[in-house]
Amino acid sequence: MEPVGENPSGLSVVDKPSGWTSHDVVAKCRGVFGTRKVGHSGTLDPMATGVLVLGVGRCTKLLTNLSGLDKTYVATIRLGVETDSLDADGEVTATHEMDPPTIEAVTAAAAALTGDILQVPPMVSAVKVGGRRLHQLAREGKVVEREARPVTVRRFEVEPGGDPLVWRATVECSSGTYVRVLAADLGRALGGGAHLSALRRTAVGPFTIEEAHGIEDATILDPSEIGRVLESVTVDAATAEVVRNGMVLERTRLGLTDSAEGPWAVLDPTGRLIAVYQEHRNSTVKPSYVLSVQDDPGPDPAQH
Repeated sequence: MEPVGENPSGLSVVDKPSGWTSHDVVAKCRGVFGTRKVGHSGTLDPMATGVLVLGVGRCTKLLTNLSGLDKTYVATIRLGVETDSLDADGEVTATHEMDPPTIEAVTAAAAALTGDILQVPPMVSAVKVGGRRLHQLAREGKVVEREARPVTVRRFEVEPGGDPLVWRATVECSSGTYVRVLAADLGRALGGGAHLSALRRTAVGPFTIEEAHGIEDATILDPSEIGRVLESVTVDAATAEVVRNGMVLERTRLGLTDSAEGPWAVLDPTGRLIAVYQEHRNSTVKPSYVLSVQDDPGPDPAQH
């Protein structure tokens, strides 16, 4: 874990509070970290809380390696009430007289929404249709046709939430899955409607809520933590110098076999990240990102 220095670079796991947009968090963390180079790997709705992974300094370029990671959520779903945004931030659009469902019925409905499914993006979302964001069209009172998208729901487990029409759910899903849509579809499957009344993201790939910090207390993880999601290769000092210069190399120079698939996090002999390499033509690999000398966090990350 790195202290914030003069040229901070690394990853940060923040616990986003409710009511903040992901952009709000980035803007605040620019002040916390003392750099304008801050970005996030995946938007959380303002209502939602939980894990938001940030890239700091030149490590904002690492965020492309995190965008496709699976996500895990804990959700609260209220049956009987629909909203235009499919969550508690929206306006109520319909109410339904629903008998409290049995655990067997809710479990079966959730199971039908598990696996490889097609999901229609909600109108209140950042998806573009005809060059415009859906949420912009929604603010104008427009509803347009949206093409269903394939997503994967690996886990959709439900349990009673105290109120007969409130259910808690744990969802593990592919990137791009809308838990709001799962909640609404669950309500329809049970003979009425529903909306998401609370949502907390507990993991983005291997980055979990247990290591997340509040915005004011946010810390920076060493850049080598990208090795949690990329295969890491450690090179000798001579090769490290060549890598720092961004050279195209033979795969064998990095110790890679012909069948190895990138990208790869390249570490120097002390365990510091110096570059991310990707497949190139023939038997060569090339850098997609090089950590410059001035970005080097300095101390051996094993000492933290």
